[in-house]
Amino acid sequence: MKPLVDETLRCVLDPDGNVVGPIPDVPADDLRRLHRHMLRMRLFDQRMLSLQRQGRIGFYGMATGQEASVTGSAYPLRPGDWIFHALRETGVCLWRGTTIQELVCQLIGNRGDVLNGRQMPMHFSDRKVNSVAWSSVIGTQLPQAMGAAWAAKLKQTSDVMVGYIGDGGTSCGDFHAALNFAAVFQVPCVFYCQNNHWAISVPLSQQTHSSSLAIKAVAYGMPGLRVDGNDLLAVIAGMREAV
Repeated sequence: MKPLVDETLRCVLDPDGNVVGPIPDVPADDLRRLHRHMLRMRLFDQRMLSLQRQGRIGFYGMATGQEASVTGSAYPLRPGDWIFHALRETGVCLWRGTTIQELVCQLIGNRGDVLNGRQMPMHFSDRKVNSVAWSSVIGTQLPQAMGAAWAAKLKQTSDVMVGYIGDGGTSCGDFHAALNFAAVFQVPCVFYCQNNHWAISVPLSQQTHSSSLAIKAVAYGMPGLRVDGNDLLAVIAGMREAV
């Protein structure tokens, strides 16, 4: 019987760029788009950090070093799928059609803000790309993603919901409630955890004694994948499988 979770770190490329795993089918034009998007995320982060340090915007959460994880998770999704992101996944909205101008307007809080000033800076959402706003309360987006997935199942649509969370968020009660409910009712939801090894100031070693974060899926009876988040192709392959 195939185990629910294989804790082996899935990779397509090694750190030197050598192919070590099956390459997912991605057209050459899309590979160029993906590379440009990761570069755009990095440059945008640098510029917004500069504005934040100057006091010209109030708050900004960077995705530096996580561009491949964010971009690779967005690529396999369809326009009708929904995203429930956290602090560092605004690049998913950017990939799906949100403009840089719209992001900056929300950060500044001017009349170009698509949220009309009803949300905190960086707590972004965009109706036209099926993105739901996140909260500074850790993990609340996961039950929301699960609930939307339950609705999709009841309505018998093919839509998939993606709930994003960081490693620290796996310690909150909403994480347990969402995964347990999703597994029991078999809803079309992907829970996507980015492990950058720090929950603000708390290291992963003080968040969990589990051998990995992926292994937590076993407790809920759902499949789990452990993927190298700096390997764009591995993330695309893993996300396709999950969806």
